[in-house]
Amino acid sequence: MTDTTTRTRVGALYGTAVDESVQRRSFTNGNVPVAVYGLGKMGLPLAAVFADVGGNVVGVDVDPNVVETVENGGCPVDREPGLRQLVRDLVSTGALRATADPRRAAREASIHVVIVPTPITSDDEPDLAMLDTAIADIATGLDEGDLVLLECTVPPGTTGRRVSNLLEAESGLSRGDFGVAFCPERTSSGRALKDIRGAYPKVVGGVDTESSRAAAVVYDEINSKGVLAVSDATTAEAVKVFEGVYRDVNIALANELARFADELEIDVLEAIEIANTQPFCEIHDPGPGVGGHCIPYYPYFLIEPFETPAPLLTTAREVNDSMPEFAVGKVHRGLEAEGIAIEDATVLVLGLTYRPGVEETRASPSIPISNRLAELGADVYGVDPLLDSVEEFAVESVALEGIYHLDLDAVVVVTPHEEFDGIRWSELVDDGGVAIVVDGRRSLESNEIPTRVYTIGRGIEERSPSE
Repeated sequence: MTDTTTRTRVGALYGTAVDESVQRRSFTNGNVPVAVYGLGKMGLPLAAVFADVGGNVVGVDVDPNVVETVENGGCPVDREPGLRQLVRDLVSTGALRATADPRRAAREASIHVVIVPTPITSDDEPDLAMLDTAIADIATGLDEGDLVLLECTVPPGTTGRRVSNLLEAESGLSRGDFGVAFCPERTSSGRALKDIRGAYPKVVGGVDTESSRAAAVVYDEINSKGVLAVSDATTAEAVKVFEGVYRDVNIALANELARFADELEIDVLEAIEIANTQPFCEIHDPGPGVGGHCIPYYPYFLIEPFETPAPLLTTAREVNDSMPEFAVGKVHRGLEAEGIAIEDATVLVLGLTYRPGVEETRASPSIPISNRLAELGADVYGVDPLLDSVEEFAVESVALEGIYHLDLDAVVVVTPHEEFDGIRWSELVDDGGVAIVVDGRRSLESNEIPTRVYTIGRGIEERSPSE
């Protein structure tokens, strides 16, 4: 406990008798110091928006290189429109600072915004170690009237129990002396500033009524679409997890339907598209797997911590996790049809990040696809214009222009970056050596490729330049 825990910090929003209009002016005039813990892909844009609105933000990160970059007006997060210039401008005016000392930041801040990663362990358990560390650091500088806002995704019940209990135990304060609310980030890479500022309403849920009110005051100034206040913090946590779980289950449905393309001898993608014209049907797109830091992990925030069975969520994870093997199977059979043994084959994987235009590889389907191809004995090459390193993948890196010099037997399109739109397919497969192209994302429809193309959800197509 610090020697400041007996006083209410200037600019506090929680538990004060000050009129809300005065609190709003105090926040937007820079009289309410804010600390944002975590300056990653979502944390830095969030800190920048807070600084743009409130003018008094310190960003905290454990990586000294990130802190140094931000302190010098640089932006360690790439491919976020507008972020680089915004950070430069905010640092130059002093509205945004950075530090690697979370306890110092906690002593100075009245609002503490936590947006640290929640990874999954090898046993599929949510790992809350980074969250615990951040909360313990905040507790060392927590004052009466402070407000702690969680934006990182956690299992429902974490904020009201784990976080609140830890803050109380480590700070020496009592419940009701400070506010705690869960306010989930609802952003996507490549559009973070737009999403934070108001692509969707902000969800807030406090551990008590006053926490919800104070959180709503803050986010109503940041988000142009306003605030959706829910009953409590656990409900807000469930909203975030449910959003991700819905997408995972829906994609699993699409992937399972896509597997029927060969046996039904129909274009399942066409059937899905037409089915979706009915207002009660919204089937997602199939593909070679589900990647990123969100969707593949959020189901485990319900499956593992709770006793309630979740067979649908478990099955959806199994289906989506099986799609890389499905894609490799199509490569294998395509090669066999041309009398090529996979252990003698050279295969090119196009796109290694999990999503087009996004420099993130976490849970990318290209990881298990390349690993499996290598296990089967193939020589595997990979190309991705967004990555400098491919050490996570069982591939030999090749530049985009270098693919024409490879003696290829198969190609797998996993992530269709826009840079691939200019691939000269007729030149790539002109000598007849490429036995099969597997298109995981329906990205080759406009191309005339003189070889067999297997599109997930559409099946095999014979293509020729004359078609």
